[in-house]
Amino acid sequence: MALAPCAFAFAAEQSEIDALRGTKLYVYNWGEYISDGSDDSLDVNAAFEEKYGIEVVYDTFENNEAMYSKLKSGGVAYDVVIPSDYMIERMISEDMLEKIDYSNIPNYEKYIPDKYRNPGYDPKNEYSVPYTVGMVGLIYNSAMTDGAPDSWSALWDKNYSGQILMFNNPRDAFGIAQNLLGMDYNTESEMAWKLAAELLKEQKQINPVYVNDEIFLKMESGEAALAPYYAGDFLTMQENNPDLQFVYPKEGMNYFVDAICILKGSKNKLAAELYINFLLEPEVALANAEYICYASPHTAVYTNPEYSHYEDGILYPEEGKYKTQSFLNLSPETLALMSSLWDDVKNYNTEEGSSNYGFFFGDEALGASGAGAGLTPEGTKYLIYIIIFVIICLAYIVFRYARKKYRENI
Repeated sequence: MALAPCAFAFAAEQSEIDALRGTKLYVYNWGEYISDGSDDSLDVNAAFEEKYGIEVVYDTFENNEAMYSKLKSGGVAYDVVIPSDYMIERMISEDMLEKIDYSNIPNYEKYIPDKYRNPGYDPKNEYSVPYTVGMVGLIYNSAMTDGAPDSWSALWDKNYSGQILMFNNPRDAFGIAQNLLGMDYNTESEMAWKLAAELLKEQKQINPVYVNDEIFLKMESGEAALAPYYAGDFLTMQENNPDLQFVYPKEGMNYFVDAICILKGSKNKLAAELYINFLLEPEVALANAEYICYASPHTAVYTNPEYSHYEDGILYPEEGKYKTQSFLNLSPETLALMSSLWDDVKNYNTEEGSSNYGFFFGDEALGASGAGAGLTPEGTKYLIYIIIFVIICLAYIVFRYARKKYRENI
C-alpha cells in the first residue's frame, strides 16, 4: 500500500526530523494490535521505518497490569506505550508519562473528534492520543451452548464446567463480578470488593481457565464454550470459527479506550510524536482498524463506507443502547486491596476454602445461564447491607444540602 504524503506541517524543523535517521524508537504495545504485513496487510512499522529512516524496536504485553509491572521494575526504556484508559490515569498520577507536543501531531486535530478529547483519564489532553475504543462482551460457541446466553451468570453455569474461560487480569475479572452484583467498578468500599472476590471464588467450583491471548486458540478450536473478551477480538476469532457468537450481557459491560502515550524519560521523543502522527495517517489508521478489528476513534476510518466494519452493530452500536461503565484509577489503598483479593481468588482451593458453593446464586441458579439466577439468603443479606449503607450515605448528603440551603436563607 502506497502512503499519501502528509499534508500537514510539523512544528519541528525538517532538519530535526532528518537528524533522526538511523536512530531507534522503542514501542511497547498489546499483542496482535497493529497491522504487521500478514495476509497482505500494511506493515505499519516497516512503512514508518521506510519513511523516516527510524528503526522500530517493537515489544508486546498481555495486559495492562503486566505492562505496568514491567515498566515499574526498571531495566526497560521504551518510548511509546499503548495502555488502557484507567492505566493511563494511574501512570499520569505517578509521573510515568511525558506531555505530548501536539503541534508535532497535526493529524490529531484533523481526525480525532471532540468526543474523544479531554477524556476523564486525561482531562487536560496532555498525555494521550486515542488508538482504539471498544467494549467487553460474552463470546459463546453456539454448537456447545444451550441457546444464546444474555447474562454474565452464564460464566457460573455448572453445565459448562471446565469449558469456561476467564480474564487473567484483576480489573476485567472483578468488573464482571461487579456487573452481576450491580456495583460500581470504581467503588472504594472494602466490603464491595470482598463480595466481588467471593463471587469469583464461587466460580472456581466450575474450573474456569484464566487466559490472556490463549483465548484465541481455545475458542477458535472449540476447546471452550464461553469466554468474556473484547468485541474486536471476537470478530477475529469468528473468522476462524463461524460457530462463535457474541452478546453484550444485560447487566452491563466495560467501555474502554486504549491510547498512545510517550513514556517519561523517552530518549527519542520527537520520533515518538512522528510515530503517533503516522498512526493517524488515514491509510495507516484504516489498515490497523481492518487488521485488529477494534473500533476506531478516527473519523476517516469510521465514516468510510469502504471500511469492512462500517456501521457494524457490534463495534459501533447505537449510542446509549447498552449499559456501560469505564474503569478509573483507584486509590492506592483500593489497588492494594484488589491485588490482595485477586491473589486470594487465584490461589483459592475449592476443596479446602471456606466459601460455600452457591453463596450468591445457589446450585440451581448456577446451572441456569439465563436471567433466572437468584441470590441465596446469605448473598441477599450482604446485598442488603450494601443497600443500607448507600441509603445512609444518600441521607447524609441530603441532610448536608438541606442544612446549607437553610443557612443561605437565614
